[in-house]
Amino acid sequence: MNLLVIVGSTRPGRAGLPISQWFAEQAQSRADVQVTVADLAELNLPLLDEPNHPRLRQYLNRHTKEWSAIVDAADAIVFVPAEYNHSYPAALKNAIDYLHQEWQYKPVGFVSYGGVSAGTRAVAALKPVVSVLKMVPVAENVNIPFHTQFIDDGVVEPNETMTQAADAMVDELVRVAAALRPLRETERRAA
Repeated sequence: MNLLVIVGSTRPGRAGLPISQWFAEQAQSRADVQVTVADLAELNLPLLDEPNHPRLRQYLNRHTKEWSAIVDAADAIVFVPAEYNHSYPAALKNAIDYLHQEWQYKPVGFVSYGGVSAGTRAVAALKPVVSVLKMVPVAENVNIPFHTQFIDDGVVEPNETMTQAADAMVDELVRVAAALRPLRETERRAA
């Protein structure tokens, strides 16, 4: 399974990058999972600048075509959102809105982090967005409360709960990606 992990924050000094790297390494330890990490700070997508609706896939800009290819190649998605003011970052919403068909019929998991809420309000705000794009959120998630205690010199030192949650989520993503594969293939042939 090709798993795309998306670093949802672009803020300098963000915790999302080391958390994404930790999760990607955890998932990559499985023989049946290949991981790609997409860092929205590196992608640096401008505020949606395509003149055509994403549903048409008539992209004019190179950055959109490259982003489309990254997402299209994935069988499953994991968003790693920060929580800003009870929601998720604008850069993540912008990256999602660039595309349409590329998201469809893919399972999605969330690795959220924050203070006492562990970023769960960002996930709650994301779920209706991904659902309307025909993504399938899995029940298993990784929620990291008071996340700074797990980061030492830019490296995540997970506890057993985090590791078990990550493994359970990847297990479910693999199962659901396989179940949704016929729908993704049907959509690709129709496109």
